[in-house]
This record gives sequence, C-alpha cells and structure tokens, in this order.
Amino acid sequence: MNLDRRTVLSGIIASAIASGLPFRALAAAEVARVDDLIKRMTIEEKAGQMTCLADSFRPFNPPNPQVGIQDEKRLSDEIRKGRVGCLFNGIGVAGARKAQELAVNGSRLGIPLLFAGDVIHGLKTIFPVPLGEASSFDPGLAQRTARAMAIEATAAGLHLTFAPMADVARDQRWGRVVEGAGEDVTLTSLLTAARIRGFQGRDLRKDDSLLACPKHFAAYGAVAGGLEYGNVDISDETLRETHLPPFSAGFSAGALTTMAAFNEINGVPATADRTLLTDILRGEMGFHGFVFSDYTADEELIAHGFAEDERDAARLAVLAGVDMSMQSGLYIRYLPDLVKSGAVPMGTVDVAVRRILYVKMAMGLFDNPWRSLDENAEKSRIETSGHRALAREAGARSIVLLQNDGVLPLDAGRKQKIALIGPFGEDKTNLYGPWAFYGDPGKGIDVASGLREAMGDAELLSVMPGCGIQDAIDGGIEVAVKAAKDADIVILAVGEAQDMSGEAQSRTTIEIPPAQQALADAVAAVKKPTVVLLRHGRALAIHGGVANANAVLATWFLGSEAGNAIADVLFGKVDPSGKLPVSFPWESGQEPFFYDRKSTGRPVLARGSTEYKARYATTDNSARYPFGHGLSYTQFALDRLQLSDPALRWDESVTITARLTNKGKRRGSETVQLYIRDRVASRTRPIREFKKMERVTLEPGESRAVRFTLARADLEFVGAGNRRLAEPGVFDIWVGQSSEDGLHGQITLYAAELPQG
Repeated sequence: MNLDRRTVLSGIIASAIASGLPFRALAAAEVARVDDLIKRMTIEEKAGQMTCLADSFRPFNPPNPQVGIQDEKRLSDEIRKGRVGCLFNGIGVAGARKAQELAVNGSRLGIPLLFAGDVIHGLKTIFPVPLGEASSFDPGLAQRTARAMAIEATAAGLHLTFAPMADVARDQRWGRVVEGAGEDVTLTSLLTAARIRGFQGRDLRKDDSLLACPKHFAAYGAVAGGLEYGNVDISDETLRETHLPPFSAGFSAGALTTMAAFNEINGVPATADRTLLTDILRGEMGFHGFVFSDYTADEELIAHGFAEDERDAARLAVLAGVDMSMQSGLYIRYLPDLVKSGAVPMGTVDVAVRRILYVKMAMGLFDNPWRSLDENAEKSRIETSGHRALAREAGARSIVLLQNDGVLPLDAGRKQKIALIGPFGEDKTNLYGPWAFYGDPGKGIDVASGLREAMGDAELLSVMPGCGIQDAIDGGIEVAVKAAKDADIVILAVGEAQDMSGEAQSRTTIEIPPAQQALADAVAAVKKPTVVLLRHGRALAIHGGVANANAVLATWFLGSEAGNAIADVLFGKVDPSGKLPVSFPWESGQEPFFYDRKSTGRPVLARGSTEYKARYATTDNSARYPFGHGLSYTQFALDRLQLSDPALRWDESVTITARLTNKGKRRGSETVQLYIRDRVASRTRPIREFKKMERVTLEPGESRAVRFTLARADLEFVGAGNRRLAEPGVFDIWVGQSSEDGLHGQITLYAAELPQG
C-alpha cells in the first residue's frame, strides 16, 4: 500500500469522526506545521524521530538486554542532534523536563520528545495484574483502574504506556498470560477497549491523558508450546477470528500506537512482516497510528535467520511498517545510508515520521511540550487515598471462589484461632506481581496484616511460613502441623512467586512448587477446616492437599491492597463475584487447554464410552474449573429461558431472557453469561463461544430478568477467503453461570423469507 500525507491524515480525521475518539481532527495549520518540519528535516533527524531509547535521565527499570546508550551524557548529545524521538521507562518530572528542554530548546528543529513506560497494572498504586482483574468480568472496573493509572503515570512525567496486552492466551505455560485478559476473544476485546478508554480519557490533549499501545501485534499468545519468543504456526482464519479482534476493538476505542510482536507467524517474524503490519493492520483494519518495534526486535531479525545483518534488519523492519525502533538504535545507524543508496525510499521514511508527528500533534505536545511535566501534580496525584481504595475494591472483585463447602465466609466476631500457614502469609515481595517495578513493595498490605485488621484481636492469628517458595525449611512442616492442630481454621497461602509469571517465565509444569505441595499435604492430614489462598499469574493444575481443601480461592497478584482485599472476601465484607478468565486444567499436560475447543469427530459424550474417543488416557478431557466459573456466598439460580422468536431473520435480532434469583440469605452479585454454538457450518465451530454477559446484584430472595440480544453479526465467523460470514442454520444457545452449564435453547438463522406453513 502506497501511503502519502493525504492518506495518513484523512485516515486519522475519518477515524476521529466515525469513532468519537478522544482527539479532534488536526487543523489545517497543524498539518502544514508537520509538512514544514518534514521538508526541513535531514534524513538523520527523520531517523531520530523513528528512534526510541531507554531513559538515562531518570532510569528506573534497567534495560534488558543491556544494549544501546546507557548514560545521560551520550543520550543528551543524541537529543541535541535530533536523533531521538521517544524515551522509555523512566519516571520523574525533573528528569523529564531536563530531557525535554534539550529537545525543544537545544535541538535544531525543537521537536518534543515522547515519554513512554511500561505501566501495566499501576505506577505507585498497584492494581491487580490484568489477568486477575479480568476475573471481574467488568469493563467498567477495568476502565476505572486504567484511568487511575493514567493519572499517576502522567503525574510522573509519562505520555504513553505500553499497554494493554491484547493477546488472547490459550496456553497457561506461557508466562505472559498474566498481562492479558485470558483465553477468550470476546472478553479480551471488551477489556482491551475499556482499558484504552481509561488510559486515554476523553481528551488526548489533557495532561492526564496517557496514550495506549495495545500489544503485541499479532498472535503472540499463540506461541508454540507456550514458549516465550517462540514461533507461531497458525491459519489465516484463526489469526483473524481469535487474535486480531481485540486489536480492532482497541483501535476503535482510540489507540494510536501499537507494538509489533516478537514472534514469527508462519515463518515470517512480525517485525518484518509487511503483510501483517501494512496489508492487514493498515489496509484491512484501517489503523492510522504508528507502530513500535518491541525491545530490540528489529535487531533480532538476524537471530531469526531472516536478516543478513543489522543494516538488512533495519531495511526489512521499516519496509514492513515498523515506524519506531525500540532500543536497538538500528534506524539512526542505518536509515540514512539505506535511503541514500535507494534501498529504502524516502517516501517510506516520510510516511513513518508523519505518523509519529501527527500523534505528537494530536496529543498537544507541539503546543505544550511541558504537558504531564508538572511538579505539583507529581506531589498530589500519585498514590492517593482514592486510588488505594480503588485498588482494594479491584482486588476483592478479582478474587474467584473456586470451591467452598460452607467454611467461608469466616465470622470476624467469633473468637476462633486462625493459623496462617505458607510462604505468602507475611510476604510483601510477591504482592504486586510482574511488571510493577515502579511500585514500593514496602507499602503493600500482606495477607497477615489484612487478617489482623479484620479480626480485631491479633492474638487469635498465628503465622508461620512452613516452607519457602521453592525450598523446604528445616522443621518448618512440623511447626506448621502443630499450629494447624492448635487452630480452629487453617489458611494456606501458597502458589507462585511473582518472578514465576511474566515475560520469559514459560514453565513446563504449572503446579504448586513441590516444597509447598508437601506442606499443604501435611497440613491437610490434620483435617482441620482449611482455606487455600492461591497466589499466581496463570491457571494452575492443583493437587492433593490444595485441591481437596474445604475452600480454594484464586487470589492472583492483587497489588497494593492485597491483604485487605483478601480479608474483605474471607470475612464476608465483600461477597466473592469473580469469574475465571482462563480454564484450570486437571494436569499441566492438557495445555494448551481452553473452553472453546472443537468437538472432533470422536467427542467424549456424557455417560458414554471413552474408548477410542478424543481424550487423554490419564485424565479427564475437561477443566477442573472452567472458564467463567466462580462461586458466591449466596446461591443463584436461573430459570424461565425465553426467546422473543426462535427464528432469527437475516437483518433482525432476537431477545433472550432468563430469570436470575438469589435463593440464599446474603446479598450478592452474579455474572450471567451467554454462549452459542453453530451446529453445522462450512468450517467446524467450537463447542461453545462466549458472546454476552451481564452482572446482576440481588438481595436475598430477589429475582430479576436478564436480557441479551443476538443479531446475525454475533453469529459470524471467518470462512473461506478470510471473509466474515454467517450461515443460515440452527444455533444452540446457553444462558448460564460458566462455560459448562446453563439453560439451553435454540435459534435458527434464516437467509431470507421464512418458509410458509
């Protein structure tokens, strides 16, 4: 696709008008200003705008790997020469103002810098990891926490965050599952859009608007074997149906940047894939912002075996559609000569620079290069009491009650001895989870502190680790067993350390470390009422004393208010309402495992023989806890499924209603979920597909009708020729409380007039 100034500009204007994006169309004078700059820029200055480097003025997160410029003096010289367009992963207003002064008043053209950072689930106030927050099944909550993150990040001198992660992740061995919204395309799309709206706010020019960068484009969550940075072999249909829609949702919500993925797709690394970054991203999807490489990903084309050397890697990346190179420095080193030699057209460079400058213009940096660099905001808008309260709310809403035989909720007014056992009882190091390096661990609330506050009488709580996260402690199990015998209730705090999830943390076994499993089994033998608090960044395969506890809760990495949020749920101050965004398998070997799998030609049927069927010989072909599962302290029931019409006409819709009743004695919230299955199609379809949800809060004995609307667009899939289509025929529908239950009905989609008679 040959893009010129008019194409780029008209795309941005059209998108702004059509989607109500949080920026106004660029004025003619602003376009002329960019035109004038590009005419005056040398090729070195253009390559500089296309270069993003680690921030040496206010370093916070050490670059990894250690490449590129690592000192302030050299970086200052590069900025003065106009050879840098963006700095990343530094925070602090004073350092940012110093760097911006060099760019605006020290360089020839005075083009302001863009300051970016990895604010994934919080700056100083740390919210639950994205996968944990996805358990809320609530885009509104995700938007609110993203808005709070934006307020803090911009107060600390940032303009852009490399978030949200829009990758659908279906293999729990992959460590970066923790950064996304789980295994489902619909939920990931909804939460991606919500987080972008929260980050960016209503006006990109406001000093608390934080540019979003949905990543990683594309299909990073499909790496083979869950192996970080691995390859992806995928059909075009699966790419377009599962992995691209969350990005489309993000662009529709107003995202003006995205990041190319580390992985290759079908033999072509994403960073050098023109079909992906130009034909699909810009042509099919209509994206008109700019594309970052991931960290040194352009340079890594050499290790892929796709580029001959650094010069060739730079050429391939820019021709594919990577507008800004991160940290490798390849563009500033090689683009000038590549253009002079004719290997890269100047027009290609100009289009990339124009995209970058248009985004800087759209966010008001040219009019006010000092936006988001206010020392008063830095003192007043970070880690406020309101943000801490929101972190506590989000933490409680992210907890999923996986099983409960009635031991929960605990009674705070009852004088009962509680033994808090496990390596995470008083641990503050692993509260936040991965990608929270700006936070202060000392300010997080650990589980023991939260329990003591809720119990009132701290003497009733005994705390002992029993073991380390990975290793046994001499005599630790014996002490823990004695404490369990002396207690009325045992709370086991076990799971993953925060460095066991995240980037470069792929694991072959997604289980509790052996030392912790041995502790749990020994404590379980005491046969006291036991509650398990899982700390984790992925679905886990749990066993023995963990799986057989009286109650098990998925508590993820909940952030700054973790201990208080957990106590709120344990003692019933907050009714658990989280739902699983990922399926928990019985065994690690089931991965990749996800609810919307295909039936195969030999499915295992209920009450039928399993011989010569699609199953493992050693475990049930199902989830221990399925996608969408999550219990409450009250009991909800669904009945009275009704369809406005079992016939869905081509250009009309049907309304589906069911009655939800709270049959328990407590107020509670339930997320009712709608699933479909296309019974017969030109391409085989999943056994279920999540399409709609509604959160309902009911008093004891109260009932309410839940309504969903389905139209032909909800029934579409990617068919032959990569076209989205819906085919006439019968569709199963379920309205339920997880992906494995529900009231069942059917609708029939008709292509034209209904048959007579």
